[in-house]
Amino acid sequence: MLRTVDGDQLDDFCLGDTGSMFGHSPAPVLRALERQAARGFTYMLPTEDAYAVGHLLQARFGLPHWQVATTASDANRFALRLARAVTGRKRVLVINGCYHGAVDETYVELHDGKARNRPGLIGQATDLTELTRVVEFNDLGGLEAALADQSVAVVMAEPVMTNCCMVLPDPGYHDALREITRRTGTLLLIDETHTISTGWGGYTQAFCLEPDMFVVGKPIAGGTPASVWGFTDAIAARWDEIRRTKSSGHSGLGTTLSANALAMALMRTALEEVMTEVAYAHMETLAARLSDGLSAVITQHHLPWHVVRVGARVEFVCAPGPLRNGSEAADAHCPPIEAAIHLGLVNRGCLIAPFHNMMLVCPATQAVQVDRLVDAFGAVLSDLVS
Repeated sequence: MLRTVDGDQLDDFCLGDTGSMFGHSPAPVLRALERQAARGFTYMLPTEDAYAVGHLLQARFGLPHWQVATTASDANRFALRLARAVTGRKRVLVINGCYHGAVDETYVELHDGKARNRPGLIGQATDLTELTRVVEFNDLGGLEAALADQSVAVVMAEPVMTNCCMVLPDPGYHDALREITRRTGTLLLIDETHTISTGWGGYTQAFCLEPDMFVVGKPIAGGTPASVWGFTDAIAARWDEIRRTKSSGHSGLGTTLSANALAMALMRTALEEVMTEVAYAHMETLAARLSDGLSAVITQHHLPWHVVRVGARVEFVCAPGPLRNGSEAADAHCPPIEAAIHLGLVNRGCLIAPFHNMMLVCPATQAVQVDRLVDAFGAVLSDLVS
């Protein structure tokens, strides 16, 4: 629940666009913040919490080696630098319509079948397509062709496309993605900053993915600025070899405030006490209730729309489904209708993500709030249809 400066109350289903996916100021995180604040925020030295977090991350997500960054954008930047170093390759591959934060290399899109810089970029001085290749989600033929010359260091992939109209993977897509990347000597980075909504251990744990590198940010430290990126033993061994033979100096990995004492204390608490299997079970139950309710309203109004859900993350799409790639997702957006729906929901006390149609359920969400959102959605659609 949010309260505006005008005193209005809103049921919050935006939740900081995933940053507050486990609620605003969860009590254990608040206690950890107060406790660590009395000890100091940052030392540029390891803490007991850092040791514990390393083991927690390995148990949760499967990879043995971890680095901490301030945001998922930074984590992705650092992971790309490492991928290029250990493979000796310059190029990266991204999925059309992807979202990996503010990473330059990912702001490339397909336009009439050709790669180009995304037109909304500000102050971009170089042609990103020189080092970035882009293919559609679920396009295994395009992926195979793009990796065939073995010049791509890493494929950056979301398990599910999430920052547009949500797009689910085709059956077998992730298995094929893993097989093709391994065969071509290309690293696979899975970015779970949004799909951490799937469940304990994220989409990677739930669907037995096997990434070489892994990134997650936003809710990992209770909504405070922190992120992590992990990698395999093979990458760690190659990195250690490079560092032994390389001249000392700036690496390009900024770490002065990364892994600060406060971030590590909050991350430990979030992993141990907040992002629990019990919490995920509650979120899954209510997200299913929300998805079913929205679908029923859409059917009731005979609209050619559909609803997609990934764990606690739900989205209605103003087009028939399922969608298969980023181009279809871009075409499915209907900004005037979506803006009217968002405004109508806010006027009825319900807040969803303001730039697409995403909704999240958190551990504090109650069934009555889900039902209010479904009812408000129904009332707004009735107004629009009439």
